[in-house]
Amino acid sequence: MASSSSYASDSQNCPRWKYHVFLSFRGEDTRKTFTSHLYEGLKNKGIFTFQDNKRLEHGDSIPEELLKAIEESQVALVIFSKNYATSRWCLNELVKIMECKEVNGQIVIPVFYDVYPSEVRHQTESFAEAFSKHESKYTNDIEGMQKVKRWRTALSAAADLKGCNVHGRIESDCIGELVDDVSSKLCKTSSSYLLQDIVGIDTHLEKVKSLLEMETNDVRVLGIWGMGGVGKTTLARAVFDTLSPQFQGASFLADVKETNTNEMHYLQNILLFELLREDKKYVNDKEKGKSLMAHRLRFMKVLVVLA
Repeated sequence: MASSSSYASDSQNCPRWKYHVFLSFRGEDTRKTFTSHLYEGLKNKGIFTFQDNKRLEHGDSIPEELLKAIEESQVALVIFSKNYATSRWCLNELVKIMECKEVNGQIVIPVFYDVYPSEVRHQTESFAEAFSKHESKYTNDIEGMQKVKRWRTALSAAADLKGCNVHGRIESDCIGELVDDVSSKLCKTSSSYLLQDIVGIDTHLEKVKSLLEMETNDVRVLGIWGMGGVGKTTLARAVFDTLSPQFQGASFLADVKETNTNEMHYLQNILLFELLREDKKYVNDKEKGKSLMAHRLRFMKVLVVLA
């Protein structure tokens, strides 16, 4: 099982999520291709993702650990592929996901990999073949046929949701869109809970956005000035959380004024790591840091906040 450290909202009004994302997929179809690349894309964006790498997908029984992981995930990415419906494991997993959508407000995003949404919605093509076998297996089993009905209902409901159709497209483009979409949804959710009790924050946010002129492609430098304790850092954090999904990379560096000039390369290393997502030490002095940032970041759209 591949998973990351836990995450939970501090708001009492928000469900406590352990994972940002749960990946539901048919292992034999996408484990070594699309799903693995999607998992890396999410991880590189700092999105904590649960991916069950030990799944056998045999039989109907799903381990309690997996059911709990679904319940504790804020977003479920369901990757429909040609053999998805052949797995009773996957179908039961989907039923659980759709239940969590209704009960816990989980966000569900369908991904159609080498299949069309209509095939999933109406169970045609490979899905029709799979269900023919399922129904044949449960011909004289009332409980089994009820289970098949739940599978069909879950598939139709999931296919009606807004998602991503990979069919005939460049996979890297689709993965980038999915990662950005998930990141945006997570930021909007967390920001709304964290800022809901701050009076007047929306007005200040809109003012900062207008000054940044996001539609332009050149460099923008904006300073927030004021007396201590008036909320400059709070506003900066709100701007960061709201706008960061629109950038290829983002970094929020706090307490910068406490850093000694001789230790500037330390901040540069943190900045480069957060923007490039490469786990290594980059530079040992600030001049090399300046040069490396100019070289590596010149073609990237990034957001950097110094507080």
